[in-house]
Amino acid sequence: MLTKKEKRDLWAKFRAWREHPASMVRELFHAEPDAWQEEALEAFPHHERLIMKACKGPGKTTVLAWLAWNFLITRPMPRIGATSITQGNIDSALWPEMAKWQAQSPWLGQQFTWTKTSIFHNDHPGTWWMQARSWPKKADAQQQADALGGLHADYAMWVCDEMGGYPQALMATIEAVLASGIECHILGAGNPTHTTGPLYRACTIDRALWYVITITADPDNPKRTPRVSIEHARRQIKQYGKDNPWVLVNIFGEFPPASINALLGYEEVQAALLRKLKAGTWEHMQKRLGIDVARYGDDRTVIFPRQGLASFKPIIMRHDRGAAVSNDIAARIMFAKKRWGSELELIDDTVGWAHGVIDNLVTGGVSPIRLNYAGKALDPRFKNRRAEMWMTGADAIRNGAALPEGLDEIIPELTEPTYTYVNGVFVLEDKDMIKERIGSSPDLADAYMNTYAVPDMPAEFYERLRGSDKAKRDADPWKLTREDDVGRAEHDADPFADRPLRHAID
Repeated sequence: MLTKKEKRDLWAKFRAWREHPASMVRELFHAEPDAWQEEALEAFPHHERLIMKACKGPGKTTVLAWLAWNFLITRPMPRIGATSITQGNIDSALWPEMAKWQAQSPWLGQQFTWTKTSIFHNDHPGTWWMQARSWPKKADAQQQADALGGLHADYAMWVCDEMGGYPQALMATIEAVLASGIECHILGAGNPTHTTGPLYRACTIDRALWYVITITADPDNPKRTPRVSIEHARRQIKQYGKDNPWVLVNIFGEFPPASINALLGYEEVQAALLRKLKAGTWEHMQKRLGIDVARYGDDRTVIFPRQGLASFKPIIMRHDRGAAVSNDIAARIMFAKKRWGSELELIDDTVGWAHGVIDNLVTGGVSPIRLNYAGKALDPRFKNRRAEMWMTGADAIRNGAALPEGLDEIIPELTEPTYTYVNGVFVLEDKDMIKERIGSSPDLADAYMNTYAVPDMPAEFYERLRGSDKAKRDADPWKLTREDDVGRAEHDADPFADRPLRHAID
C-alpha cells in the first residue's frame, strides 16, 4: 500500500510523463529515442492528430507502442482502439511491440494484463483498456466502418499502424473519436505507398489538420533515421536510382508517382492453399512444369507442376558445390516429365544459370521453353515478361486456382511482392528487393509463376498440334516404327496417370 507521499510523487511523475512522453521512455523503459522519435513523442500531447510518414524500418511501430503506453498510464480510464492494414499485421507488429515494452517494466506487468486481443488495467478491466480491432478488407465501406465503431470516452485514442493502405471510408469512423471527450487523439503511421487514402490526404489535402513527421533514410539528410544502414540506402539508390518508386518509398519516405500495391493478399493466398477443386474443372488442361534453377548456397531449384487450376507439391533441390548441378537438375526434370507426362516445361534462363540444364534436356530429347524475365512482354501493358507472368498467375489465384495444401512457405513469397504503374505500364517490384525483405529468394513463387508464361490451353488442343506434327513426321522416311507405337501405348497406360497428381512426380 502506497503512503500519501508516495502517491503524490507517483502522480507528479505521471503528470511529467503526460507532458513529456520522452521522459517516460527514458525513465520507465530505459531507452533513448532517436531525434525524430523524440519529436513525435513531444508533439503528441499538443496535437489531436499526429501521423508519421516513414521509410522502411525506422522504428515507427515502436513509437506507436510508447505513446499507447503513455496514454494508458497517464490518463484516467482511457480507451484505445488499435488497428492495422490486416489482422495479421496487428498480430505480428504492433501487438508484440506492446508486449515487448511491458516486459521492460515490472510495474507495468503488475498493473496491466496483456492478452492476444486486449490490454487492460487489472483494477478496471471494463473501462481502462486498449483493444486490437480489424476490419474486413472485402466488405463494403459501411461494413468496414461498423467494425471499428463505438470507441468513445473522455480519454480515447485510435492507434493506426500501416495507415498507407487504408480505405478513406474508414476515416469517418476513426475521426468520430474526436467528436466528444476531454482529450482524444488519432495517432497514425505508415509507408507512403499509396497516392490515395488517409495517409496521403493527411500529408497533402488535409495537411493543416495534422502534425506530420516525415522519416527518411536519405544518406545525405542529417536528420535521417540511424536505424536504416547508410550503406544499404546508398546501395539501393545506386542500384535502382533516386526516382525508382520503391526507393522513393523505402529510402526517402516519399510518395511515388503512382500507388504501390501488394500483388496478392494473405487471405487470397491462404484461400488458394485450402481450396478444393471439383472434378472436371482442371483434368482436361495441359500439364506444365515451371522450373526455377539455382546454383549453390541458400537458393533452391524448384520444379513446380500445374495443370489448369490445380497445382501440386513441387520438387525442391539444394546443391552442394562440386556437384554435377546441371546434370542432376536435368535428370530430375526428365524423370518428372516421364512420370507425370508433362506437356510443357518452362524454365527461367534470365541470367544463364540454366544454360547447362537446358543443354542436357535438349540432348535428352526435351525442349523446354526458355524464359527471360527481363525480356519484352507479350502484352505491352507490362514492363517485362516477369511482370506479365506474375500478374497472370496472381489473377489465377484470385479467380479459383488451388495451391498445394500445406505449402505455407510460399505465403510470404506470394504476398510480399508489390507493383506500381510507371507511365501506364505495370511494373513488378525487383526480385532482389523482395529477397532482401523476406530473407530468401522467392524460388517457389517464381517456379509457380513460370507456368503462366504462355496462355493455358486444353490438353486436347495440344494433342491436335502434336498430332499434326506427327503426321508430318509420318511422311518422313524416318517415321515411327511399330515398336515405337507399342512403347507409346505402354507409356499411355502408365499406372501413375490415375494416381493423385500431388504424388505423381515424387
